[in-house]
Amino acid sequence: MNFDSTELTQQVADTARDFAQQYIKPHLMDWDERQEFPLPLFKQLGELGLMGVMVPEAYGGSGMGYFEYSTIIQEIAKVCGSIGLSLAAHNSLCTGHILSFGNEEQKKKYLPNLANATHIGAWGLTEANTGSDAGNMKTTAVKEGDYWIINGTKNWITHGKSGDIAVVICRTGEPRTRDNATAFIVERGTPGFSGGKKENKMGMRASETTEMIFDNCRIPDSNRLGNIGEGFKQSMKVLDGGRISIASLALGIAKGAYQASLQYSQERYQFDQPIANFQGISFKLADMATKIAAAEALVQQACYLKMQHLPMTKEAAMAKYYASEIAVEISTDAVQIFGGYGYTKDFPVEKFYRDSKLCTIGEGTSEIQKMVIAREVLKS
Repeated sequence: MNFDSTELTQQVADTARDFAQQYIKPHLMDWDERQEFPLPLFKQLGELGLMGVMVPEAYGGSGMGYFEYSTIIQEIAKVCGSIGLSLAAHNSLCTGHILSFGNEEQKKKYLPNLANATHIGAWGLTEANTGSDAGNMKTTAVKEGDYWIINGTKNWITHGKSGDIAVVICRTGEPRTRDNATAFIVERGTPGFSGGKKENKMGMRASETTEMIFDNCRIPDSNRLGNIGEGFKQSMKVLDGGRISIASLALGIAKGAYQASLQYSQERYQFDQPIANFQGISFKLADMATKIAAAEALVQQACYLKMQHLPMTKEAAMAKYYASEIAVEISTDAVQIFGGYGYTKDFPVEKFYRDSKLCTIGEGTSEIQKMVIAREVLKS
């Protein structure tokens, strides 16, 4: 497996890095404090081609691969995890689901506007009482002639209120059976579809997280994605790619916290010398660098397998599990290196610290990743 950076990967890294420094960094704490989802920023990202990274050019996208996609997420997350999270959710979940399982008519209708950010995407699987237990979802879709009537509430949905296009997984069969769910595309403005409660979160506060409510929401059968009963199976495949997204997000947060710590430890003097000279600090930096290198290797491996269309469920789960856990560890150590300043909002590491924890929960908790890894290991 060759993970050498290509010219394209370097170009998109430079583009994402420059964008983050110019358009995100000056505003990130204001967005965080006010819990503002900066919609105009995502329109700018769309103009750069970063909202349809893997969408083929034939559908208005950039036509790039997972290495470029992972790099973009990392560079954005080095500055702000919230923006990285929203960028990932739009690309890999809503847009990715339609790209993978939509028919030609659906792709032509929805992908161009998602790719240029005319429309923002949302993806609805999770419910209040069925987080990891998604097979027991309560949101239903009942067929009436050529239409489906959707009723229920989805929770913890990125862009659940501001999203223009939502892919929603609904129960269409008996609970806890593998063919009990079907995926549908629902457009904002459809009667019976609304946004609900916005969550007041510890971190990722500029990434909108709300309920999506369906009250006798009537949509045509032409908005069904794939065959009836395939929704859960589709979702698991979408989440395989989504785990690469969250692993990349976590890796970016870890790199941001590490780089801030490295710089601060060389500038901060105590006892007439930089604190980087003290073993207690230098050993933390050594651990950070090693963990980042290991996480990066796992992410790259998962990207490679994804691009080669090879099985990667285990590798994606490993990357997501390890990268998210070390993001928490590294951001915790970063706060410690900054000392009292690390506990204030005047320095960046307290935000990395708050944002990192979501990575161990979203798109499958660390415990779920261990279950996936164990199941795959025991197959062999």
